[in-house]
Amino acid sequence: KKADLKKVIIKNNISYQIEMFTVTQVFHKNYDETNIILAMEELMSLFNQAEIWTTIYYYAFKITSKGKVLSNKKKCITNILPEGHNKEKNYIIKEGMVVPPLVDLGVMTSDGKVVKAYYDKFKQINKFLEMIDDTIGYEESLNIIDFGCRKSYLTFILYYYLTYIKKIKANIIGLDLKKDVINNCNQIKNKYGYDGLEFIVGDISLYKPENKVDMIISLHACDTATDYALYHAIKLKCKYILSVPCCQHEINKELSKDVIHPMNKYGLIKERFSSLLTDSIRANILEYYGYKVNIGEFIDMVHSPKNVVIKALLKNDKYNEKVKGEVEALINEYKISQTLYDLCFKKQ
Repeated sequence: KKADLKKVIIKNNISYQIEMFTVTQVFHKNYDETNIILAMEELMSLFNQAEIWTTIYYYAFKITSKGKVLSNKKKCITNILPEGHNKEKNYIIKEGMVVPPLVDLGVMTSDGKVVKAYYDKFKQINKFLEMIDDTIGYEESLNIIDFGCRKSYLTFILYYYLTYIKKIKANIIGLDLKKDVINNCNQIKNKYGYDGLEFIVGDISLYKPENKVDMIISLHACDTATDYALYHAIKLKCKYILSVPCCQHEINKELSKDVIHPMNKYGLIKERFSSLLTDSIRANILEYYGYKVNIGEFIDMVHSPKNVVIKALLKNDKYNEKVKGEVEALINEYKISQTLYDLCFKKQ
C-alpha cells in the first residue's frame, strides 16, 4: 500500500530503514548509503510518487504515464501535514504493527488493527512515544527508572519502542508500592520475553539505584511523589527527565487566604493555580541545576485535565543562582513550602 523511508542510527552508523505496508502487515528492511538510492528508484517505479518532509519544506514528486516528472515544493510546519494533505498522521506505532502489550490491552486486535473504541488511547500512547523520541538523542543503550509505574502498560510499550523500533539496548526498572501489581508486571514481562525489564516493590522517597541512570520517568506520581522522583533525577544527574505530575495538594493546602483571597473563593481555580505554581517551582529548580526544561501537554485537555508534562535535558552542571533567587521570592511571596525545594536546598 505504501512505503516509509527514514534515517536511523544503528551501532553508531547511519542507516536507512524502509517500512513496507501491506493491508495487514509491516515489513522492515535496512540499507546503507551505497544502496539506498537504488532502493528509492525501485520504490518510485512501484508507486510513481513520493512525498518528503524536512523541518522547513514539503516536497511532492510524481511520474506521469508519459514518464514526465512533476514536482512541488512548499514551506511546512514540522510534524504537521501540509495544508490540503489528507493522509493519516505518521504515528510511531502504526496500525498494522502487532505490538503484544497493545493487543493484551485491547487497543489492537491480534492482526494489528486499532480497535475503534480505543483510538484515543492509541493516539495517547503515540503522543507519549513522540515525547520520548523528541527527548532522547542517538543512544546505544539507556538505563531508565519508571517511578510509580502502576500497571505499567506504557512501560511495556516504551520497552518495545526502544528495543524493537529504535534498536536501543534498554534496561528499565519499574518501581511501585503495590506488591500484587509488581508481581503481575513481572509475570507479563516474562511472557513477552522482555529481559531488560524489571519490576520492584519500593518507595520512591527511599529508593537508591545500584547503577547509573540515564532517564527517569514519573507518570501521574501523586502529589509529592513527583518531587521525590525529580530529586532523585537531580542527584543522580540523569540526562533525561519526563514527568507528568498528578494530584498536587501540597501548596493548595498552604495557600494563605490573606495572599490570594480572590482565588481562594473558588475551589477549582485555587486548585489549578496551586498546580501551576507547583510545576513552575519544579521547572525552575531543574533549570537551577543545569537542565533545559520544556513544559507541554501530555494529551489534549479534552481527555484529561492532568496533562502537564515536564521534559528536561541536562545541559551542564553550573548552578543558576538567579533562578534560585526567583524561586525563593515566589515561595516567600505566597508563604508556602514545597517538597522539591526543601529536599534540594534545606538539606544542604
